[in-house]
Amino acid sequence: MENERAPLRLVNSGPAAGNIPPGPDAPAVGPRGGIERLNSVRLLALDAHGRVLDWMNWQQAACLYARDAVAWTLGDPCLQVHGGTNRLSGEQSLLDLHPIVAARGHARAHALDPTPALTNTALFARDAHLCLYCGRECHRPQLTRDHVLPVSKGGRDVWENVVAACFHCNSRKGNRTPQQAGMPLLAVPYRPSWVEHLILSNRNILADQMAFLKSHLPKKHARSVN
Repeated sequence: MENERAPLRLVNSGPAAGNIPPGPDAPAVGPRGGIERLNSVRLLALDAHGRVLDWMNWQQAACLYARDAVAWTLGDPCLQVHGGTNRLSGEQSLLDLHPIVAARGHARAHALDPTPALTNTALFARDAHLCLYCGRECHRPQLTRDHVLPVSKGGRDVWENVVAACFHCNSRKGNRTPQQAGMPLLAVPYRPSWVEHLILSNRNILADQMAFLKSHLPKKHARSVN
């Protein structure tokens, strides 16, 4: 899910927060809902060379800004964090967080090309919540993880051997291969890249973030984000 870029406002939960008048960019929901909405926003973390690392929350990003560990950013500020008040100047600290943040230093080697974890949430997102046997779009409770080559026949629980299947098709296929059951697959299962995994794992991607991630997608696996 891609959201248009819009300024969000996050205030600290201390006594001073109640004294800040709501501005035009304040959340349209109540305090509890506003914080939950803001906490759902994820910023895209890169290393200084522009390599995609992971999503981070606003607290993690604020620590990078406060430590002067931000190498560069992309996009207009999307979160504004109000901190404590300076005893000497009487001024409240303010951080403007950007949707894409590159940190100083070098990423660990294993973080540059990690293997996405195989979860039902990511699997169903990869397959666009479609049963890959009958093609019907299903809600998550109606989907199951089916092993193309059944585990009892030596199949493994890996990306390349699993697809989303509705309960009816999974039951009908049973302990058989698609060929044995006469149920051809509508698409070939594959292992998503790390960038694809980041897109699949976040339902609140901002426009700047989506444009950046799409530019780093492998060309052969575009169906996961269409």
